[in-house]
Amino acid sequence: MIPIRDTITSRNIPIVTYIVMGLNTLFYIYQAGMTTDIEPFIYTYGFVPAKLTVPEIAAHFSLFDMLFSTVSYMFLHGGLWHFVGNMWFLYIFGDNVEDHLGPLRFAGFYMICGVASAMLHFFLNPLSPIPTIGASGAIAGVMGAYFILYPKAKILTLIPIIIIPWFVDIPAFIFLGFWFLMQFYNATDGGGAGIAWWAHVGGFISGIIMVKVWGELPQPPAEEKLKSLTARKKSPKLQNIHAKPISNSLDLSGNIEITSLESIAGTVKLVNIPWGFYTRLYNVTVPPGVKNSTQLRLTGMGRVGSYGVRGDMYLTVHIKNPIP
Repeated sequence: MIPIRDTITSRNIPIVTYIVMGLNTLFYIYQAGMTTDIEPFIYTYGFVPAKLTVPEIAAHFSLFDMLFSTVSYMFLHGGLWHFVGNMWFLYIFGDNVEDHLGPLRFAGFYMICGVASAMLHFFLNPLSPIPTIGASGAIAGVMGAYFILYPKAKILTLIPIIIIPWFVDIPAFIFLGFWFLMQFYNATDGGGAGIAWWAHVGGFISGIIMVKVWGELPQPPAEEKLKSLTARKKSPKLQNIHAKPISNSLDLSGNIEITSLESIAGTVKLVNIPWGFYTRLYNVTVPPGVKNSTQLRLTGMGRVGSYGVRGDMYLTVHIKNPIP
């Protein structure tokens, strides 16, 4: 299952999420460009439990090196797909959690979840000489927070069936609950050697706990200023339409969401219209000057009747924060 996007639109541009993604990208490029000394580099900046417990190994590292690795390991990755997968999950779930906490509190939340995931891995594997690297633990914390904050959100998910892409909306509590159970199963079963499954479990649980505690902390004075500067000007490019039949006709109805600026200037959206066993992607042009509750008629995009006759699709425009 590959998440494409969620149905909760964040009110602000997630600047901390993007900064974290940018830092991870820079470190990955640097790491990928290393032709020699890659193993000492990973061993130094990856999180290695044995650094803290095995005297023969600890003798080669300072206390600062040991403590710093609980943070630096989050910005290293074991390969391209490890990096891409982590960044994609952070992109999907990070914006809404950052929206809820605010950018400054989210930055602290992210780092603490990453450290907490490393600590659980350490307590369960205190003598392990194998470096743990990757942002998975911290991102698992973000997913745990999302699980608590937005359980009824829908995750537009791509499920490849041989060569046919099938898009389906899955409730967040099912998608993330299934993901967590898979991590827990692999951790207890010992599956997937080389993957720190307990770090994923620890990150997810710490995210559930921390989002409650962290959310109660007072917002820093600069938080509101940052929010005003990062308010979104556009709605999501890809939108999933929940099609409903209109009475006994072949026509369907649904909603499309745009912002006030998009209603003035016009925009083009890529909409996914699932109906029955079919999933269809269309470009929909929203004309300039469109009003709230206006209906857009998409000819021939309704249900198919007798003799191949097709109904129409009517999309009702919803403008977020319409200008009076």
